[in-house]
Amino acid sequence: MIEWIGDDLYEKYLAKVQEQSINPGSCKGSGLKVVYTPLNGAGNKLVREILARNGVEDVTVVPEQEMPDGNFTTCPYPNPEIKEALALGLELCEKVKPDLLLATDPDSDRVGIAIKTENGYRLVSGNETGIMLMNYILSCRKENGTLPEKPVAVKTIVTSKLVDKVCEKYGCDLKTVLTGFKYIGEQILFLEQKNEEYRYVFGFEESYGYLAGSYVRDKDAVVASMLICEMAAYYRKKGKTLDQVINKLYDEFGYYYNKTEAFEFEGSEGMKTMANIMSTLRQSHPKEIAGFKVTRASDYLNSRTKDIETEKEKDIDLPKSNVLAYELEGGGSVIVRPSGTEPKIKVYITSVGESEKDAVSLADKMISSVIKTLGIPEKKDKK
Repeated sequence: MIEWIGDDLYEKYLAKVQEQSINPGSCKGSGLKVVYTPLNGAGNKLVREILARNGVEDVTVVPEQEMPDGNFTTCPYPNPEIKEALALGLELCEKVKPDLLLATDPDSDRVGIAIKTENGYRLVSGNETGIMLMNYILSCRKENGTLPEKPVAVKTIVTSKLVDKVCEKYGCDLKTVLTGFKYIGEQILFLEQKNEEYRYVFGFEESYGYLAGSYVRDKDAVVASMLICEMAAYYRKKGKTLDQVINKLYDEFGYYYNKTEAFEFEGSEGMKTMANIMSTLRQSHPKEIAGFKVTRASDYLNSRTKDIETEKEKDIDLPKSNVLAYELEGGGSVIVRPSGTEPKIKVYITSVGESEKDAVSLADKMISSVIKTLGIPEKKDKK
């Protein structure tokens, strides 16, 4: 009754992944050095195989995290979003001196990276990786003539708005969906139903999930790892590091800083408090946050969005979800939603500054303002 998956299925899958290459052959001879950790999970074979097929010749695997281990004894939690999970990889980087550290989570659908800078290795956020990939895909496909007419990209409502600027630059239609990669996959289905899935170029969410191509409908660390390495090799041949690439995008569009805070509420009383906070906000939205006027208020449960200046309202064409979003003058935003799995209210902050220091300072002020304005107790659990 047991049927083993044959190599032919892996071959078909890897062929589909390789089809997503933007500049085939750019890795070969680039001198790109990579340290890779599958975090004792499923990425070990397929990620290494696709990198080898794509011409990445110098890959060093973190030995303690190479083989499968369901107990994940090498780190407190095998999540590439947190620095502790990358500790062994970063230690190895100090010896090997690679261009980048690549880490895939245990089921190999998310990927995190650290990149070489003049001052050591810089952890890159999920937003930053997604923005660089979006810019790489759109700019190179436009340059080599493979960008489809009316290209479509997808992001979630809590993903950085810097990607909006990148897509606008290249005439790409950017769809914004609820959190959860199933909604990104759904957008591919909608295109497929019109025989237009070829228009889909890339989708990502801030929590380190990326997908190029329509061959699967979920985030995929195999194709993301291939494209990240290809992107690094492409720029390396031009004498640029990924650190310089993301900094140039900040110089061009402004420094977009994203921060998530989770406020915990315990027990049945905590659930009531969370419900009261959301209900109060629905009845009366804040007029300003940290001195920035609220320019638009959106309620995803009631499926309505309102332009504050014109007082014009329109429908939100997305599934209903208990989310409130506030756009601010200057490009910043605050999004509030209860967690679907934990007794927490999550607040997603976007600040826009002229520099990292400026944007981080603004984000801290916005968090303080949110605690006061939205009536959230100061006790919080930071992500």
